[in-house]
Amino acid sequence: MESLLTDASFWITAGAILVLLVLSAFFSGSETALTAASRGKLRSAADKGSAGALTALSVTEDNERLIGSVLLGNNVVNILATSLATALLTRVFGDSGVAFATLVMTLLVLIFAEVLPKTIAITFPEAMAARVAPVIRVVVILFSPIVAAVRVLVRGVLQIFGVKADPDTNILAVREEIAGALSLGHSEGVVEKEDRDRILGALDLAERTVEEIMLHRSGIETIDASLPVTEILRLTLESAHTRIPLWQEEPENIVGILHAKDLLRAMQKMLRDDGRIDPKELAEFDIMTVAMKPYFIPEYTTLDDQMRQFLKRHTHFALVVDEYGALQGLITLEDILEEIVGEISDEFDNKDDVTVEKTADGAYVVDGAMTIRDLNRANDWQLPDEEANTIAGLVIHEAQMIPVKGQVFSFHGFRFEVLEKAENRIATLKVRPL
Repeated sequence: MESLLTDASFWITAGAILVLLVLSAFFSGSETALTAASRGKLRSAADKGSAGALTALSVTEDNERLIGSVLLGNNVVNILATSLATALLTRVFGDSGVAFATLVMTLLVLIFAEVLPKTIAITFPEAMAARVAPVIRVVVILFSPIVAAVRVLVRGVLQIFGVKADPDTNILAVREEIAGALSLGHSEGVVEKEDRDRILGALDLAERTVEEIMLHRSGIETIDASLPVTEILRLTLESAHTRIPLWQEEPENIVGILHAKDLLRAMQKMLRDDGRIDPKELAEFDIMTVAMKPYFIPEYTTLDDQMRQFLKRHTHFALVVDEYGALQGLITLEDILEEIVGEISDEFDNKDDVTVEKTADGAYVVDGAMTIRDLNRANDWQLPDEEANTIAGLVIHEAQMIPVKGQVFSFHGFRFEVLEKAENRIATLKVRPL
C-alpha cells in the first residue's frame, strides 16, 4: 500500500481521473445550458454586444449536431475515467477493485459530473451558455466528422424500421415552445387569458384557412341587382353592413359588391338645384356602374396569406368559393382580426345576439353555428376542431347522424343536448362539462 502511495503513476492516474471528471461536468453543464437557454434572451444579449451569446446562438442553430458532439465528448471522458478508476483500484484492492470502482465512479459522476453542473446550468442557462459556447464550438468542429457519420448510421437504422427522420427538423418547434410558455405563464397567473389568446391567435393564422371562420353563404345578406334603384337604396340603408353583394338571375351568382358610400355619392350627383332627383334619370340609373368587381378567393387560403392580400389590395372584403367555383361564404379583414383580438363590436351590431348563455345549473346554451374555436376560447375548453368548424358540426360528426330535438350525446368530456332544430340544422345546443 505504501509503495502505491509513493508510486508516481498512481498519482498521475488519480489526477487524470480528476481532470476527466471536470471535463464530464463541463460537458454535462454545457449541454443543459445550451439546450435550456432562451434563444430570445441570447439574441437580446447578442444585440447588446455579448460575443458569447452570439456564439451560443450560432452553436445552437443545429441542435442535433450540438447534442451529438457534447454526448460524444461526455461519453468518451466518462468511459475513460471509469476505465482508469478500475485499473487504479484493482491495483489497490485486487479483484474487489472492480466493485469499488463501480461504486466510487457512480457516486462521483452522479454528484459532481451530472447533478451539480446541471443544477448550476439550469439556474443560470443564458449566462453559462454564453461562457461555454466558444469552447463547445471548437468541440463541435472537431467532432463533426464523427457526429456526421453517426447521424447517417442512425438514419439508416431508423429507415430499416420504417422511421423517416427529417434532417432539417428542429428538436424544439418555436410555435410549440411559445404556446407552452404562454400556457405555463397563464396557469401560474403571470399571463392574462386575453393576452395568451391574442398571441396564440396570431400564431395560428398560418395554420388556419378562411373556410374555418367565413360567414356561410346561408347567412350572407345580398341584394338583387335587377331591383329598382329606390328599392336597392332602401335595402342598403336598412342593412347594418356598408358592403353588400349584388346578384343576378340567382342568389349565388354574385356580379358585384355595392358600397353604401358609392351609392349615396351617385344619388347626390343626381340631385338638382331644387334638391330633387329627376325620376327618369333615377329609373335609368344602372346600379352596376357604382358596383365594385367582386373579389373571389379559394376556401383553402390560409388566414395569414389572406390578411396579406387584403393589405396589398387595399380592401377587406372577399367572397369564398370552392374548387368548382361555387359560392361558399364571405370573409372580411375584421373576421381575421377577431381571431387575434377577440370579438369586435360597433354601434350597428345586435347587442342581443348572444351565442353563449350560462344557465343556473352550470350548463351553457350555445348557438349551433358558433365555431368550436370561439367556444374553446370563451370557456378555456379543449374541444377538438379538426373534423368540424362549428359546435353543431362536431355533434353531427360524432353522432354520425342528424340528431332530433331532445337527443343527448356525451363525448370529449362533455354532454350535448339538442334544444332546437331549424330543418336539418342544429340551431341551439345545451353543453355541460361532465
